[in-house]
Amino acid sequence: MPPTPSILTVADHAEGLGDATAVLRANAVSAGLDAPVPTCPGWTVRDLVTHQGVVHRWAISVLTGAGFDEAAVEASARASVDLLDWLDDGLVDLLNVLARAPEDLQVSFFLKDAPPSRQAWARRQCHETTVHAVDAMAARLGRPPTPAETWIRPRLAADGLDELLTGFLPRRTSRVRSERPLRVAVQPTDVERAWLLDIGPDPVITTRLAPTDPHPDDARDAEVTVRGTAAALYLNLWNRGSASGDDLEVYGEATWIATWREQMQVRWS
Repeated sequence: MPPTPSILTVADHAEGLGDATAVLRANAVSAGLDAPVPTCPGWTVRDLVTHQGVVHRWAISVLTGAGFDEAAVEASARASVDLLDWLDDGLVDLLNVLARAPEDLQVSFFLKDAPPSRQAWARRQCHETTVHAVDAMAARLGRPPTPAETWIRPRLAADGLDELLTGFLPRRTSRVRSERPLRVAVQPTDVERAWLLDIGPDPVITTRLAPTDPHPDDARDAEVTVRGTAAALYLNLWNRGSASGDDLEVYGEATWIATWREQMQVRWS
């Protein structure tokens, strides 16, 4: 699949990154740093905030070519007088680095089908932070938020779905597999985007469908079709949706969403 420009611009991603950090921060204050995070079993809000600040600083190190010492960054979080101020400092530095980076920047990136480096890193940090802001909401609520309870708009959600399905999913490290060939169509109902997933014993092949029809002809031979708003699909496919998945329509194998949740795990490494 040739690289395709992301749905959003770098400016859009920077705005989304700032919005998500504000949501994460506000919910962390409301929940308290010692509150458990239902969507990240074993984590407290303190762990969540620390992780997000570490990831922002890691991205800065890649974008600038500076060294990165994860243990030292985590130590700086523990030593900070106010952990949320420490998070804010990392966000400001990251936004400044993205703003100064040239459009033709070339640095390493780890996902398939990625746009140019500056765009790819802006998009990755936007969605990394958006997903973890949802985690902070879950800590405050004591459960995963519904799509309507989030601030996530359709274009942002569609962009994040595209990154997940074309970038993360086809990686060799992805655990999404099927013993027999299985074709899955992912169709948002509120944006003109859709994807076909060809799942088998090898890495998934993702095909973007023409953004002209919410139910394109290309998807009619899919064994499973998953439909919902872009935000509902975003939360569920990033494993932040409700356990029942009742905000999605699943045609074909109704158990497929449960299989996806078991297999699709994105971990910091």
